[in-house]
Amino acid sequence: MRIIVDADACPGRDLIEKAGKENSVEVIMYCDINHVLKSDYSTIIYADSGYQSVDMKIVNAVRKDDIVITQDFGVAAMVLPKNAYAISPKGNVYTDENIERLLFERHISQKVRKGGGKTSNPKKRKNEDNQRLYDSLIRIINEISLKTY
Repeated sequence: MRIIVDADACPGRDLIEKAGKENSVEVIMYCDINHVLKSDYSTIIYADSGYQSVDMKIVNAVRKDDIVITQDFGVAAMVLPKNAYAISPKGNVYTDENIERLLFERHISQKVRKGGGKTSNPKKRKNEDNQRLYDSLIRIINEISLKTY
């Protein structure tokens, strides 16, 4: 089990590292070369700045029981069939049951915007989002730990 972070625009990195440290889980953060990340705990892996280069590195690296933190529904949809877990930076868990709906909603929003329409902006991050992220991570770490012993 590892925690893999799509770190280009991921709030809550400190909470992710805290959960990793507390449970002795390796944390790997992926970002493109246009970002500079520093960490005393995580491994930082850089990708080219091309379209979806970080996403493809993550998808290619993920293994069974890894936990992927991403706000990209497409990345989540590609790691779930690898028997990995996926969580949004706000702590919402992506599952086989909800990913198709999320992808469809994203598709509809893209069509509305292409047609000149407007969609709502994402809501600002709240303390509840931080707590949900941490709690979801701990719950999944515990779930994986229980099934491997």
